[in-house]
Amino acid sequence: MKKLLLVLATMMMMLVGCGTTETKEKADQPKQEETKKEQVTVQITKDNGKEKVTEKKIEIAKDATIMDVMQDNFEIETQYDGAFISSIEGVAGSEQDKTSWFFSVNGEEAMKGAKDITLKPGDVVEFDLHKYE
Repeated sequence: MKKLLLVLATMMMMLVGCGTTETKEKADQPKQEETKKEQVTVQITKDNGKEKVTEKKIEIAKDATIMDVMQDNFEIETQYDGAFISSIEGVAGSEQDKTSWFFSVNGEEAMKGAKDITLKPGDVVEFDLHKYE
């Protein structure tokens, strides 16, 4: 009888010990998908950065372009069949004042349109309204 109780007690301890260790380890590990957020920063300024309009950190989808991010997260108006951003958050350029929106990515002036630049996580996009002369 003692032998049977000893075998049963040993089996129960093994079952209890094995079950909690594995579950605990998995529960304590954060999922990589949850902790890794692919974001960009968009800064909107005027007069060569002298006046800040807004700044947002924005999660991006794979292959998102600057135009995609701007359309989804800001009130914008475009010209030339959607190729040129003419107004952001109600602030527009003016032919009379000779001002327009210019943008850069990671500190480098863009040489392509907003539709043609695909963003990468960590990119900083800066839009600035200033004189073009």
